[in-house]
Amino acid sequence: MGRRRTIHIPGVRHNAPIPYGARVGNVVYSSAIQGIDADTGELPEDAREQARQCFRNLRTFLECAGASPDDVVRMTCFLADLADRPALNEPWLEMYPDEDDRPARHTSKYDPPPGGMKVQIEVVAVVE
Repeated sequence: MGRRRTIHIPGVRHNAPIPYGARVGNVVYSSAIQGIDADTGELPEDAREQARQCFRNLRTFLECAGASPDDVVRMTCFLADLADRPALNEPWLEMYPDEDDRPARHTSKYDPPPGGMKVQIEVVAVVE
């Protein structure tokens, strides 16, 4: 076995043959974390619910990687429509309420893949 450990999110799969992320040593990188509901396997139509599910999946991903939201140092967010930024900010502020204790974040507009995906997030975390 190599030094890299692949991370999966139970109940959520990419359509492509890729994991949700990998950990090498104390550094964790995610692939694009989607807003799929892990309980149903369905992608909600609403951007607000997709964002909420993204952060739920992020928390699960971090737990599976042996990390926590406190270990995230950078988050990149992708929105199909930048007007959905308030929907993204709600779970962001729930996860990181202290403005003096938040990871770096960047949000960009992207051309989403087919299937109604409106929100994706990626993170880099450093575990102590």
